[in-house]
Amino acid sequence: MTSTSVSSPASSPSEAVATPVSRLAQRPRSLSERLLTANLWLIFIFFYAPILVLVLFSFNSGRYVSQWEGFSLRWYATLLENEAIGLALRNSLIVATISTIVSTILATLVAVGMERFDFRGKTTMDSVLYLPIIIPDIAMAVMLLLFFAQAGQALGLIGFRFSLGLGTVILAHVAFNVAFVAVTVRARLAGFDRSLEEAASDLYANEWATFRHVTLPLIMPGILAGALLAFTMSLDDFVVTFFTSGPGSTTLPLRIYSMVKTGITPEINALSTLMLLASMVLVFVSLLLQRKQT
Repeated sequence: MTSTSVSSPASSPSEAVATPVSRLAQRPRSLSERLLTANLWLIFIFFYAPILVLVLFSFNSGRYVSQWEGFSLRWYATLLENEAIGLALRNSLIVATISTIVSTILATLVAVGMERFDFRGKTTMDSVLYLPIIIPDIAMAVMLLLFFAQAGQALGLIGFRFSLGLGTVILAHVAFNVAFVAVTVRARLAGFDRSLEEAASDLYANEWATFRHVTLPLIMPGILAGALLAFTMSLDDFVVTFFTSGPGSTTLPLRIYSMVKTGITPEINALSTLMLLASMVLVFVSLLLQRKQT
């Protein structure tokens, strides 16, 4: 009587996939892979080492940034006593807050209109809407300066006085913030389930009630993420602010620029560190809100 051999059962698909992956992980890396890894670390160090040095020397007890003399919070205390920096911080917060609120409202309305309706010239408007993201900051700053100069001359002919100041800075920040907020809100609307709005209509809700109770809460994470992004960009902007600001409208980036002209001190490092920390927190919160969209 001959015996028949029974073949072992085939391995599961997960085991079949895991075996090549594990072998790939155990395979020694080639010279090209090592060079790519080293190149990645060099780029990482090139970009972030100066930031780490700036943060480190903001705690230097000495006055010179090139020589470490010990750990101290002296320069952070000096910032609190500097009235000019306090005024610049107030201006930055005013500009960032007002421009964020206005640009978020306008961008939300534009995003809803662009996603929900078809009209003549929609493609052109869509292209113009994203111009502030594409064109260089210097080009937009010069265009806004020329616009404000021409507007000032036109208003002067009818008896209105117009000059550069916080108002022009706020308008300039709204001009480039609208595009960034609209991109974020439209990304949320692209995956929106319209059947939820149809269900609200079936329950006799009008268009305003449907938008307020259904649409707005669902797209709110995208709106908040765009608002935080706009606030961060407005707080850190220098080029557009430099061209559109006037007397008494100095913001923190402009103040740092004027301080650097007279020499870099640990006080500038401390101020830059605080701005870096604030920007990182806002960007991190924005990323968390955008993750809730998925």
